[in-house]
Amino acid sequence: MPGLGLIPSGMGVIARLDGFNRRHPWSHNDHYGRWVLRNLRGVRSGRALDVGSGTGNLIDLLRRRFDVVVGVEPDLTTSAAVRARFFDDENVIIEARRIEDFAYEAKYDAITVVAALHHLPLEESMKRLSGLLEPGGRLVVVGCYRSTTATDALLSVLATVCNPVVGVVKHRRVASEPLKAMTVPTAEPGESMADVRRAAALCLPGSRIRRRLFWRYTLIYDATVAAASVGE
Repeated sequence: MPGLGLIPSGMGVIARLDGFNRRHPWSHNDHYGRWVLRNLRGVRSGRALDVGSGTGNLIDLLRRRFDVVVGVEPDLTTSAAVRARFFDDENVIIEARRIEDFAYEAKYDAITVVAALHHLPLEESMKRLSGLLEPGGRLVVVGCYRSTTATDALLSVLATVCNPVVGVVKHRRVASEPLKAMTVPTAEPGESMADVRRAAALCLPGSRIRRRLFWRYTLIYDATVAAASVGE
């Protein structure tokens, strides 16, 4: 939980909060799943690419909207579990490789990246994702960022206060083990919001970026005909 060190309440309070959150866990990434789907309305329903699929919860939503969904999950254990999960759906394809290895010959009407962009080289990955979009396609990102400003700190405090409340609402019973969605490999973000905005201005011009609650930001980028050649 980023930002807890900013709370001047002592390590005892932080430890109690952490223990409470473990008893009532919920996935910050899954929280934005429906938001992602709403922001793909109007996009052609042909092919979707989900980068950093984790345990596949977003893929489960995307396959109801798109004809073909390709999931990219480089962690071999996780990708094997996702492939088994969607074994009976021939329109779901799971790739156990890195997005850097994707060729530009395959294009997608929608690309989603939830809590995965900070695992990748930022500018290089933004250019590659842009190049993988069909003209008229849309990139939707829910990303993690490094807290560096007073605004970041205030949002972190607010998220820390809200987190256990949401946990009780979403997961009333005390959990005996972590949620599957929260067992995939993680990494601390290295880029600040300023870094993300600078990279997006360069690589994804016209993208719309907003800070969000629970240590996340969102980015939406629409590929025009002129932008379709970026990164090729």
